[in-house]
Amino acid sequence: MLLEGALPPDLKAFWADLSEVEFHPPLWDTEKKAREVRGMGLISLLFRSPEAFILLIIPLLYSIVIHELAHGWVAYKMGDSTAKWLGRLTLNPLKHLDPIGTLMLFIFGFGWAKPVPVNFNNLYDPRKGLILVSAAGVVANFLLAFVAFLLLRLINPAPFGVLSTALIFVAQINIILASFNLIPIPPLDGSKILMGFSSSKLRYTLMQLEPYGFFIIIGLLWLGVLSPLISLFGWIITGIISLLLP
Repeated sequence: MLLEGALPPDLKAFWADLSEVEFHPPLWDTEKKAREVRGMGLISLLFRSPEAFILLIIPLLYSIVIHELAHGWVAYKMGDSTAKWLGRLTLNPLKHLDPIGTLMLFIFGFGWAKPVPVNFNNLYDPRKGLILVSAAGVVANFLLAFVAFLLLRLINPAPFGVLSTALIFVAQINIILASFNLIPIPPLDGSKILMGFSSSKLRYTLMQLEPYGFFIIIGLLWLGVLSPLISLFGWIITGIISLLLP
């Protein structure tokens, strides 16, 4: 996860600056310390910089929770009550966190939540439902990022204070989550959105790929192949936000 300590004047520049990270006092001591944070898991971050851990963990957890909740809520509104029956329409993180995914997040800085169960056969319009339910998590992250930037614009807090840094974290986390989930590789949301618009042959191919998707994604991330695509999605998202901000 890439972190930034101050609000850039332009949102597009903000996304471009994610590769060159700097943190500023009083929360961060030196640029060297900031660059060390980029490679940490959350446990390491907790011991090295408790302030950063506190500022990061709450928006990170709830950004993931709201992402999953959005999937279940839209499915419920479109006719499927599976998530509601299983108690997943809640902001309680314990209902959404996957034990192994959470452990990976704390140790390696990369993890996942339990996917929200959806029975698409129960939806009023399965094809339209597949698109809307799959897009709901990305839209939720987009809205959280927009609200964070809007609050920064309206409140105008001290540039290097706790509030401004926390809002920056919320914006960055949600832009990255939205961008990552738009990748059209199963089981990510982007693949489900693509299925909703694609032919039955392509849908079948993507479904056959899903059992191996996680390993494919890890491998492509390791090789850096997905970085340009994630950056492109992030640039588009920040561009849209910049147009919507007053």
